[in-house]
Amino acid sequence: MASSNFAAGAYAAVQGIGTGRPAPKIGPVSGTGTDFTQLLGQAIDQVGAAGQRADAQAMSVAAGKANVVDVVTAVAESETALQTMVAVRDRMISAYEEIMRMQI
Repeated sequence: MASSNFAAGAYAAVQGIGTGRPAPKIGPVSGTGTDFTQLLGQAIDQVGAAGQRADAQAMSVAAGKANVVDVVTAVAESETALQTMVAVRDRMISAYEEIMRMQI
């Protein structure tokens, strides 16, 4: 990820101060797994899609074309997805803050 490369490059630059050596270049990590940013993007898209489904169900029930139970279910799914996303965001911020407190 760009931020981890930036942090690693900044650390390397600080370590090279006064030695006359240029900072080493840090490249992206190659792996076979899914990129975290892609995974996070997909999760955000799913939360958005759940919200759109809830909106569509609400419009359908307002037009008299849907069952109220379907609307309540869609709204509950959307709310759960949003709460999950907020919990993940909070954990990510907490982990970032903990990493920033670490001494190198």
